[in-house]
Amino acid sequence: MHISDGILSGPVLAVGFVGTAIIAGLTLRKMDIEEIPKVSVITAVFFVASLIHVPIGPSSVHLILNGLVGVVLGWRAFPAVLLGIILQAILFGHGGVSVIGVNTLMMGGGALAGYGLWQLRHFVSMGRKEVIFGALAGGGAVLVSGLILSLALVTTGEQFNVMAGAVLLAHIPIIIVEAFVVGAAAGFLARVRPQILAGGNTTPLADRTPA
Repeated sequence: MHISDGILSGPVLAVGFVGTAIIAGLTLRKMDIEEIPKVSVITAVFFVASLIHVPIGPSSVHLILNGLVGVVLGWRAFPAVLLGIILQAILFGHGGVSVIGVNTLMMGGGALAGYGLWQLRHFVSMGRKEVIFGALAGGGAVLVSGLILSLALVTTGEQFNVMAGAVLLAHIPIIIVEAFVVGAAAGFLARVRPQILAGGNTTPLADRTPA
């Protein structure tokens, strides 16, 4: 889900860089040095997952896992995605340098949306809610990213209206796959290492005392 160089208009690119700078600044505030190893590992997971691309017009489809980034890192998901996007653009030319801002808004915004959906589990009492809300976070993150991608294409010119819809439809299978993967990962981590999850209970499920 990368937009390539030479596709978007100047104003859209500018909005991407400004928006990314503002959100990155806000989400990096008061970051503890103890968080750096965790952010680094999850950034690496995001980086590797995004290496295999299936081209679709000016964009591409691939496993994203930005929902998992949000579930694990919370607000720190955005700078983690930013770092991953920069490395992909510089090392492999995925997307390009001029679209780093837009691509970060697209996938980082999805990661933050996934974190928001993940946090909704605190308002319900049900079994396996980590799996359910992890799946919602995984699928929701990709959906939000797809919507931002479509918006970027539409605001660039009418000639991209059809492509915007096609790209969004092409990500429906990815939404389903990501929901399954992130839901399974969240459920597993909740059982064995819940402290890894953003805003999670630090007591493993197996050790929790029933109310």
